[in-house]
Amino acid sequence: MAFTHSFKLSEYTRILKLARKPTREEFLMIAKVAGVGILLIGAIGFLIYLVLTEMPQGIM
Repeated sequence: MAFTHSFKLSEYTRILKLARKPTREEFLMIAKVAGVGILLIGAIGFLIYLVLTEMPQGIM
């Protein structure tokens, strides 16, 4: 049991040593892409909401 914990700890340590802090440009690009994705998913959800709530009332 202790061996598996130390093995996992060494894996995490190895990954953290390989990781690096992103540059400002990389961070801004990731933030922009994530923001556009959130807005796109929100817009699609809002359109589905409108179709499901307003369309049936317009037909009847």
